[in-house]
Amino acid sequence: MKLPHQKGMVIWLMGLSGAGKSTISNLFEEQLNESGFFSMKLDGDEMRKGLNYNLGFSMDDRAENIRRAAETAKIIASNGVIVICSFITPLNGHRTIAKKILGDMYFEVFIDCPLDICEQRDVKGLYEQAHNNTLKNFTGISSAFERPTTPDLILHTDNFTAEQCCDQLYNAVKNKIADNA
Repeated sequence: MKLPHQKGMVIWLMGLSGAGKSTISNLFEEQLNESGFFSMKLDGDEMRKGLNYNLGFSMDDRAENIRRAAETAKIIASNGVIVICSFITPLNGHRTIAKKILGDMYFEVFIDCPLDICEQRDVKGLYEQAHNNTLKNFTGISSAFERPTTPDLILHTDNFTAEQCCDQLYNAVKNKIADNA
């Protein structure tokens, strides 16, 4: 059964740890629900607790993490659901994997926030662990993060509140998700 009044789509939020991906994802899901849309979230941390529990943080494992997430999102979006994905997605090659799998359903959002601000927001203490070499392969410190070359939208969480970023996101996709047929 296809959901009425909406088109399946995958909104892929990516950026450094602490940039605001999960916060915006949560607010965006609320905004979609309040506007009458049905959505689901796929979060990198949650996926690593279940489907991707056996993956580490090598570049090969990160690529496989993104591949599995994109394949899962594709199945869900193919049924008319709006899928909000929150994954660091550190390399352009990883983004290419998601784009190839999702095709026209893919909408890439770069949550752009300077590293020093992400470090200040570090509620889990991950950046401190990475600087102390107790956490290996941490994106932005001991593992690369490539700025995206062609995102559909850039949200600057250092200059705008999470609510303002959520509004920017909603305005960017509202015509793409509404099925007016």
